[in-house]
Parts: sequence; C-alpha cells; structure tokens
Amino acid sequence: MHPFTQYVNPSLGRLLQTLHMDKRFVKGEGCFLHDAEDRRYLDFVAAYGALPFGFNPPELWQVLHEVEQRLEPSFVQPSALDAAGALAEKLIEKGPPGLRYVTFANSGAEAVEAAIKLCRASTGRLGILTTHNSFHGKTLGALSATGNDHYQQGFGAPVAGFERIPHGDLDALRQVLEERAGQFAAFLLEPIQGEGGIVVPPAGYLAAAKELCHAHGVLFVLDEIQTGLGRTGHLFACEAEGVTPDVMTVAKALGGGLLPIGAMLYTEAAYTEKFVLKHSSTFAGNTLACRVGLRVLEMLTRDDRALVRQVAENGAFLKAGLEELRLRYPHVLRAVRGQGYLLGLEFQVDLDSYGHASLLAVLAEQKNLIPLLSSYLLEVEGLRVAPTLNGSQVMRIEPPLIATREMCAQALGALDRMLSALAAGDTAELVHHLLGMESRPRLPALSPGQRRPARTGTPQEGRFAFLVHPVTLSNYTEFDRSLGELQSDELRRLSHHFNDLITPFVAGTTRIVADDGRTAYGEFIVVPRTAEEFLRMPSTQAQAEVRAAVDLARKRGAHVVGLGAYTSVVTRGGLSLRKSPVALTTGNSYTVVSAVDAVSQVMRGLELQLSESTVAVVGATGAIGRATTLLLAKEVGRLILLGNPARPERSRLRLLQVALELCQFLVSQLQEGQAFPAGSLGEAVRSLGPLPMNDLTPEHLVHLVACLEQQGQLVLSTELGDMLSQADVVVTATSSVEKLVTPELLKVGAVVCDLSRPPNVSRAVKQARPDVLVIDGGVVAVPGRPELGWSFGFEKGLAYACMAETMILGLDHHYEDTSLGADLNLPTILRLRQRGEALGFKTSWFRSFDRPLSVTEWDHHVKLRQGA
Repeated sequence: MHPFTQYVNPSLGRLLQTLHMDKRFVKGEGCFLHDAEDRRYLDFVAAYGALPFGFNPPELWQVLHEVEQRLEPSFVQPSALDAAGALAEKLIEKGPPGLRYVTFANSGAEAVEAAIKLCRASTGRLGILTTHNSFHGKTLGALSATGNDHYQQGFGAPVAGFERIPHGDLDALRQVLEERAGQFAAFLLEPIQGEGGIVVPPAGYLAAAKELCHAHGVLFVLDEIQTGLGRTGHLFACEAEGVTPDVMTVAKALGGGLLPIGAMLYTEAAYTEKFVLKHSSTFAGNTLACRVGLRVLEMLTRDDRALVRQVAENGAFLKAGLEELRLRYPHVLRAVRGQGYLLGLEFQVDLDSYGHASLLAVLAEQKNLIPLLSSYLLEVEGLRVAPTLNGSQVMRIEPPLIATREMCAQALGALDRMLSALAAGDTAELVHHLLGMESRPRLPALSPGQRRPARTGTPQEGRFAFLVHPVTLSNYTEFDRSLGELQSDELRRLSHHFNDLITPFVAGTTRIVADDGRTAYGEFIVVPRTAEEFLRMPSTQAQAEVRAAVDLARKRGAHVVGLGAYTSVVTRGGLSLRKSPVALTTGNSYTVVSAVDAVSQVMRGLELQLSESTVAVVGATGAIGRATTLLLAKEVGRLILLGNPARPERSRLRLLQVALELCQFLVSQLQEGQAFPAGSLGEAVRSLGPLPMNDLTPEHLVHLVACLEQQGQLVLSTELGDMLSQADVVVTATSSVEKLVTPELLKVGAVVCDLSRPPNVSRAVKQARPDVLVIDGGVVAVPGRPELGWSFGFEKGLAYACMAETMILGLDHHYEDTSLGADLNLPTILRLRQRGEALGFKTSWFRSFDRPLSVTEWDHHVKLRQGA
C-alpha cells in the first residue's frame, strides 16, 4: 500500500487505486507530467486552476532563488512587509477599478473566511447569502457558504446565518433581499461556478445582482479564486461585465503553482477597523509567496496581457471543438459550458441511453462515470482531466494557461475517441485498461434507447421489486451486452474493481399485464456482490447490504420485495429482515411449483412414469428441496433424500425430520381421500396398514419412515457418489457454489432438474454424457412476455420462478411476508400454483445449461428412452 493511502487518505487512495489513477508522477514540466515509467501525460487539470504556467515554471523558480540570494527575511510579524505591500499595490493596480485594500491569506478558503468576517464587521449583520451548488472552500465558514449538503454533513455546517438561493436567478435574489431586509451582510458568488459544474450565469447577471445588493445595503462579494488571473480569458471574470465587487477573493493561480497564497481585495466603503485590527495570520503575506505572486501578475499582464488574450483565443477554439463533439454525440454529451480555459462537459447517460442495461448507466447514476472516463483518458489517451466536485455529471477541462492550440487539438482527439466508445455503450472498451486487456475494434455509435416503463402511480397497479445479484460471472454479460467478449478472468477482475464502488441500483423496470387485465409495475434492483463475495463477507455486512437494497426498493414505492439467490441465503430466507416495513418473499414457493411441474412435463414427454422411477433430491433439507420432496412424494416410486456430506450427523437428523414431514403429509392426503398411483411412495404408505388417522403420533411417523427405508422406497443419505447412480431423476436445490453433480455420478439415461443458482450440475455432463437430459428448473414464461429490463440470460418474457412469485403477489396486491425461512407452507404453494395459472404464468419450454433445449436435442432424448 502506498504511504499516501496508508497514512493520508485511505478512502481516496483506494478509489484512485481501483481506477488506476494512483500514479506516481515523478516529473512535471510545463503542461506535461511524467510517471515512474517515464510515460508522458498532457495535464488538462492544472491543479484545479492553481497551475497557470504549468509545472515548475523556470521564471518563478528564479524568483525563489533571487529571494534566497538576497537573504530576504521570510516574514517578520509585526513589521512593514515589503513583498506583501508591493503585491497588494500591484493587485489593486491590476484588479477591477475601485478596490482599495488587500488582506492576505494562505489559501482560497482562508480568503473566503476573511471576506465573511469583513462583511459582518462592516455591516453589523450576520447573514451571508450564497447560491445552490456553489463551492467556496472547506474551512467551517467557507464550508457553510458552500452550497452542497454532502460536504457539510457531519461537520456542524452550515453554522447559523448562511442561506442559499438559485445561481443566476435575479428574481430569487430580489425576493429574499426584500423579504429579509436588514438581515444579510453579503451576497457571496462565483462569477462562474467551478466545482458546481462550470455554470455560467446569464449575461448581465453580475451587474444586476450588485445593483440589487447595494439597494439593500448588502455587500457584493465575488469569489474569483478559480476564475481569476486569466482563467476565463480575462484577468478577472467580472471584467467581462465591467463589474467591480465590494469584496473579491483570489488564490490558486496567484501562487504560480509553487506556493500557497490567497488574498481578499475590498473597497474603501467595506473597510472597517473592527476587521483589520483583529484579523491576522502568521504565514499570510510571507515573502516567498508574495514575490512569486508579483511575478505571476507581471507574467500575466506583460505585452498587453498577451497570455490572457491567448487563453481567450485558444479557449474559443477548444470550446468550438467540444461543441462539435456534442453535436456528434448528443445522446451522451448534453452541454459544453464555460469560458476561456475553464470549460465543462456535462454528460447525460442513464438506463435509457442504450436501449438495454449498461454498467455505464449505473456508474453515471451513482456519480462514478466521470471518474471512470477520466481514468480511461489518463491510461489510454495520456490526457489528464477530472470531475467537478459538485457537478457529478460534469468533466472539467482546465488546462494551464500556457497550453497551446496544438495541445487543445490533441485533447479534442482523445475526447472524441472516448466519446465514441461511450456513445456506443462500449463498456468493455472503457474498462479494458483496468482489466489488463488489449483494446479491440470499437462498437458503432447507437441511437438513444427506448424509454423504460414508468410508474403510473395509480392505486390499482401493483408494485413490486426483486433483488438480484451476479450469481455467476456470465450474469455480467447478460446485464451489459458489451461485456460479451470478456473472458472469465477479465469478468472476475471487473467484479473486483467495481463491486466495492457501486451501491444497490435499479437495473431494469417492467410492467406485467396478467391475463385478467391486472397490472403490476416492477423494478429489478441489483446488489453488486457475487455469490462468493456474499459467502466470504461477515453475515452482518451481507445482511446490511441486502437491507440497503430493500430500503431502496421501498423508497421507490415497492410494496413487496423478492429476495433472489444469495440475498435470500445470507438473510436466512428473509427471516433476518422480517421487521422491514415492506413485505418480503424469497419466491421459493413458486420455485417449487415450477420445479415439480417441469419434472412432470419432462417425464410425460419422455413417456416415463414417476411411479416407476427413483428420484433423488440433492439439498433435501433446504426450503426448496424439502417442499419439492413433499410434492413429488405422492407420485414417485422411490425417493432418495440427500443432505450435506460436510456434516453427516447433523444432516441425518435434518433428513429424518424431512422424512417424518413427508409421511405426515402423505397420511394427511390419505385422510382427504387422495388416491396415489400404483407403485408410488404414497401408495406404499397406504398399504402399510390401517393408521390412526385422527391421532397420528410421532411414534407412528417414525415407524412409517423405518418401514419405507426397510422396503428401500425411502433413502436418507449424504453420499452423493453412491446414491446418484441409482436415480432416474435428480433434482438439485442447494445453496452451494460447487459443481456437485459430475458425469461419472449419474445413471444412464437420467433426467436432472437443476434449481440451484449457481448451478450444481457441471457443464462437463453435457459433453461427457449425451444420454443424460439436464434441464434448468425454475424458469417461467411471464404473461404477455414483456421486457424485464435485464435478460437474465433468457429470451424475452422469461423469468425465474422466484421472480414470478413476486410478480404474482404484486398483481394480487398480496403485500404480506411469503415463503420466508426454511418451512414453506404447502397451502401457500398450492395457492400460488392456482393464482399463477389464473394470471397467465406458465412453465417455459425446457432449457438446458442456460439456453433453450433444441428440438433436435429433445428428439434425441425421446428416441433414446424409446430405444431403451
């Protein structure tokens, strides 16, 4: 771990490491940086405007050496400070006309603090008015003036007296000054919002705002910390409107990129001894910084401000080039803003941008897209840009003032290539540098995608959400089609890079229209964790991340939330979330329905009888395995219940419990007059003799289990290797991530229904055992076959049965906890089967190893069984 990450800022260090932006730059010269491998990068960040002449300008270093040679004292407090006095005089001379005094500081934030104190002392008022989305620094006063709650939370900010209005809105300013007359000391404003997203106010705004302030006795304060000293193509941004503020703060570029310095300039009218006799700073006005500041002003104003005029000209060229890119990529690049060398690109990427789900849209929604694009430009194009802090969808283009037109053209070419990949939704291209991949031919640009189904807000429409997560690496390619060419190790690295960066998000939306006309709006919410990550992390963390996704679903209006895959496993089938204010379901009940129906359909299609078959249930002690066992027991001839071999003694006890429930269920069916097929387990229970139907004791049940075991029709075991070779039908329903079912374990001509996700059946079975038919259980056709926003590896309109259960509950407005824990309720299972049929849900055509079973493959298995 780099010492910066270890000792300075671990959170930022880890983010930079994730994005491969944790470079060690060992040399800076002009507009270029060099890393430890001596690769050169064009810097278009300029330390957020603090590097007017790039890195290590020789002329400024010469100033420092001259101070050294003269042995000029660094600072002597109190005394008449020569360098500070000379710099103050030059600032007043070069600044907007009418400013009279200067107070020095060590940074921009300190200059803002000084301005706040001056205005309060000068007016006798405490109120400070600022604008939404502004940025003035991170000391407590400057932070209180900053118009972003995110940076204030946890620090006791804003302190009393600070209020905000919209930026650029004269009516809002007029209204607040009229309604709160005598309250505000100052209106603090950036001429162009920098960190807020490079936001330029309407023409004439500054002059009109100053006039309104003066009409109400309010001091007009301009924060020119980032816009000042040539950045916008004017020495100060307010010059463009001919406005002189009462107070102006400057910093950043004043130190020439070598030394920190800030300053507050103000008018005679704003002066007060209450401020100047009480405000001081040990290091402010020091000789080194002020001598550098003097040379900075001289360099900016020499030859009739030639460098500033060059910034205006090259900035216009750069902005025109960016506007051309906006016209070429309008559905991902919304706006180009700014002046001179203070420019911003506003992106617009969301779930509707590409017509399909995309990791890029998720990153944009969670304010991580611009960091990724900045990483790509740095690593792939050798161009250094950065996000703005408050404008999360805005990329700043802020080169040193000495950047040439050729450098601007180089930057435009790099941005063009990046935008080409972004417009195509080519996630693989934009992340390949993070995964150790080679770049490859890029996808063509896309037209904007279709809008997703929207919520109607009507009470008649059901509302549901379903939690998903990447169970296998292939889920990433199902979600984002552009990742299809990535290999497994590359997808694994992708997961490693982004799963810690992303919080739960909405991956897709859908509207279900049942056969009877009922509708339900649903959202699929992703918890960005793989099955392996869920199993590795502490249970408290896993549950907290699932709970966060449930909370997101609730806030978005869901009334019932389905827990998919390991979001159910790590919450104990939802039991650890039972106090949630929204109804929950694991969807396991309908999964059982679909599994049993699929097995029955396959056996009928192959003209095989369950009553003449041995069925093995792997994971029989789990919720799905147990309920599947009960429903199959009525028809199968022989049943093998298989438990966890890692805990054989505990598994044996749990298997026995399932066997007792099985016998109790069969007896209850007999009591209701149920007839069972000849040769079935149910018929075997009936043939064991008269039972005390109304007073069945545990002893009776134990006796029944023992008899069935003795007859060989019921087997309880943890030995997969011994048992699976005897099974005509195998059902897997475990939470294991292992490939438990391998080619050598299976009986000739076996049928396998794999309900587990990740699958428990090895793909080697497909190649090595063409006699074995493997079907993916738990796949359902949704009525109307709608788009779900994420394919889940299926054809349009197919979903997992657990999702279907959540949809059924939403359509029926059945907003109660369902299918939680290990003990599934048989009446609930049967009710969901009936409701599913009535609403139009159907078991889908058979799938095998995540794809539809072809007619040729089906015919092969039919002929194989007929030949047998």
